[in-house]
Amino acid sequence: MNESSRKEILIQVYKRLYTRFGPQHWWPGNSQFEIIVGAILTQNTNWGNVEKAIKNLKRARVLSPKGLIEIPVKKLAKLIRPSGYFNIKAKRLKNFIEFLFKEYQGDLKKMEQQPLTELRQKLLSVNGIGPETADSILLYAFEKPIFVVDAYTKRLLYRHHLIDEDDDYSSVQKIFMGHLKADVKFFNEYHALIVRLGKEICKKKPLCHLCPLNNLSYSLIFKCSSCHRYLLNQEERFPLKRGEGFLLQYFCPRCFKGE
Repeated sequence: MNESSRKEILIQVYKRLYTRFGPQHWWPGNSQFEIIVGAILTQNTNWGNVEKAIKNLKRARVLSPKGLIEIPVKKLAKLIRPSGYFNIKAKRLKNFIEFLFKEYQGDLKKMEQQPLTELRQKLLSVNGIGPETADSILLYAFEKPIFVVDAYTKRLLYRHHLIDEDDDYSSVQKIFMGHLKADVKFFNEYHALIVRLGKEICKKKPLCHLCPLNNLSYSLIFKCSSCHRYLLNQEERFPLKRGEGFLLQYFCPRCFKGE
């Protein structure tokens, strides 16, 4: 696929998702700090659990840099228990807060003033903050133009032949950053729409017949019955007759070998 085709597909994905779902008003949070805490807590869990944990922090009146720097880590872990992996996440929150006070005297405004590239490198140096969490903080809390990549993004792009299975975070991010205008509002909305699609339609077992993208570089007929990737070339299609009436299904080479 040439670069102009890839760019056009990315634009069409956004337009179709926006037409189907409309604006998403994401990320939830009443303040920069709440968004940052939410970005750390949402690792390996759903947003409903994060909301419960944040409510606990608010009730305890510790949802602030000062509050989290002073609270003992064991007490913090109890408060964020609904988010799962609470002992690990309590340490990660503490790591971030210590970083905030060490580098910026606990002042988010000072942190926000740092250039995108420099701030991203510093965030990635904090134990427990990986690329997705760092970029979520940068985009949603500090409104810096960087595209957030998550499992939904990789799943969507892989199924539509825009990435390979083993492409890493940086490679996937470059597809968006290299082909689309770096705009905070646009990146915000685009990522939120992908999340909406991934939760409702492009699941591990997708509802392809309901998807607004199902005829965009995709085939409902020639797709792998296991990973659901569009089988672009005929040589990729391994047919099998299965089930009652000998239903014909296709598999990609990788999934066919795992049969």
